[in-house]
Amino acid sequence: MVGTLDDATITEYFRNKSVLITGSTGFLGKILVEKILRVQPGVRRIYLPVRAADSAAARRRVETEVVGKELFRVLREQHDGGFDDFIMEKVVALAGDVTHEAFGIDATTLRDLQLADELHVIVNSAATTNFYERYDVALDVNVMGVKHMCAFAKKCPNLEVLLHVSTAYVAGEKQGLVQEKPFRDGETLRDGTHLDMDVELRLAKDVKKQMEADPDSPPKAERKAMKDLGLSRARHFGWPNTYVFTKSVGEMVLGMEMRGEGNVPAVIIRPSIITSIKNDPLPGWIEGTRTIDTFIIGYAKQNLSCFLADLNLIMDVMPGDMVVNAMMAATAAHASPPPQPPAVYHVSSSLRHPATYAVLYRTGIRYFEEHPQVGPDGRAMRAHKMRFMGNITAFHLFMIIKYRLPLEILRLLSILCCGLFGLASLYNDLDRKYRFMMRLVEVYGPFSLFKGFFDDVNLNRLRLSMAENGIDHVGLFNFDPKTVDWDNYFSNIHIPGVMKYVFK
Repeated sequence: MVGTLDDATITEYFRNKSVLITGSTGFLGKILVEKILRVQPGVRRIYLPVRAADSAAARRRVETEVVGKELFRVLREQHDGGFDDFIMEKVVALAGDVTHEAFGIDATTLRDLQLADELHVIVNSAATTNFYERYDVALDVNVMGVKHMCAFAKKCPNLEVLLHVSTAYVAGEKQGLVQEKPFRDGETLRDGTHLDMDVELRLAKDVKKQMEADPDSPPKAERKAMKDLGLSRARHFGWPNTYVFTKSVGEMVLGMEMRGEGNVPAVIIRPSIITSIKNDPLPGWIEGTRTIDTFIIGYAKQNLSCFLADLNLIMDVMPGDMVVNAMMAATAAHASPPPQPPAVYHVSSSLRHPATYAVLYRTGIRYFEEHPQVGPDGRAMRAHKMRFMGNITAFHLFMIIKYRLPLEILRLLSILCCGLFGLASLYNDLDRKYRFMMRLVEVYGPFSLFKGFFDDVNLNRLRLSMAENGIDHVGLFNFDPKTVDWDNYFSNIHIPGVMKYVFK
């Protein structure tokens, strides 16, 4: 880490810089693009590779899925009628794909833009975050995408820093203190196993080829087989799902590729659960369904009456704008010092300022009591209490007795009555809710019962380097969770944001 940082230093770092950001159509990517443009209009260019057929289609995607979003309202107001011209000057949409070499950008465009010579910063926030993703797709995006990015970075003579966004949950289901340290090559979370990336790539390719060669295998069967393969390989090596497993492998690839003389500094950002914007530019703004938001939405729709969670366990969350602030601070701090192993930052709250799941439940009940949902009959629905169970065996037993057995009885009655009296419709509705709940538990259970907490000593050093006002500094690039009143944040910012921007 070089020198000390303050708001002015970080802002000034991005002046006249060219930055390439993958994953700009995602939640975190959008916030980063907006923040750079708003705080440093003197940035030279921001290049955004997106999946598109050609450059015109890429521009349309960026216009509609990035800069056209409500998130950019403050920036639009700042530039008044000149917003479109400002975006045209600063933002370059590129037709590309991170699963291909050179981000999938065609050679002519690379040559015309002199992109390799132009870039100072690469930020990789592209990922498939589906916990139950096809194995081949997850490997392509979360692993090979990193490999291709590193290969391109080595061709950029003026590159100063490469920042890769991972997740704190590469820790799997570890308990206790999880340190900020990179993975070793081939490291796994299960004793007696060793990870070979080439073997995993070959396995995914072979299984896919076998499924495609079977004329009796429908596309749906192939999709399921590839998803099941990803989950089984993740669990074989000690990770709970395909997403965090392949993100871990991606970190290993980054470490291997950027090791040695002549490589630029690499930074790994590991956020915990990313939630809605707390402060700027638009408090409560959120896109997509975060882990904990599935619980909020399920409760709002009254699809959840019980859930697998221990209300006393820590719910590690960080608002999206604070994650981006940490990303920009880390970028400025690590630009161009001597190469070294990737610096790892846990952007998390569980150690410094923890909030339990009880906070989410308490604020959720309060919100829905004050803002009741309206039922199909036009009447306000009363907020109901939920049952939480902190043991997975007890939860499954409860679900069988309370729901599965009555459902089977209802199904038999429906068959005997030939679907009359609305029994078939009732069964289908209740069965859908039951399967929804069990799917949530299967996917999110490891997170709701997670008993680890994330060491943030590296991030704290970065905070301490924010020298202007010391550790109590709350400014343009605040990423200190101690500045967050979690009750107020969930009651007045996050839950209203989820209901406004995500709930359907």
